[in-house]
Amino acid sequence: MSQSEKSVCDKKVFNQVFDLNSEALRNYLYYQSGNKQQAEDLVQEAFIKLWNNCKKVVFEKARGFLFAVAKNAFYNQVAHEKVVLNYAKQAQQTNENETPEFKLEEKQFMEGLQKAIGDLPEGQREVFLLNRMDKMTYKEIAEFLGVSQKAVEKRMHKALVKLRRTVKNI
Repeated sequence: MSQSEKSVCDKKVFNQVFDLNSEALRNYLYYQSGNKQQAEDLVQEAFIKLWNNCKKVVFEKARGFLFAVAKNAFYNQVAHEKVVLNYAKQAQQTNENETPEFKLEEKQFMEGLQKAIGDLPEGQREVFLLNRMDKMTYKEIAEFLGVSQKAVEKRMHKALVKLRRTVKNI
């Protein structure tokens, strides 16, 4: 069987992809995060996504797919951690004179907002978090993700429309 005929959906081929790439992917993620457990979790997540998309990914592109998925998952995790830290900072700075009702409403709003961000499609969430949390410009995001600036603008627009709709209902 030639390489171009190999299907990643074949368990033997998938195992071969795992054997060829798991250590390099783990090392890359460990270098990025400095956290061995986080790197291991992200490797597993990348291989699960590969398996779930095996019909769409040809053998020759499997390595690139794995690294792209892992990189995106890592940046999504970092962005989520920033949201949590920013919220924690803001929560510490709240005025003690606020009523319990206000604090409850604020907590429910933040939980709803975080859920709404988490429910965005991956591409929209990624663009939104890179722009709003990492303060990257659309041009920088486009270069980072390897897409056009117009695609970034469209994803951001759709994300903002969905978030505004959700925030109105919270």
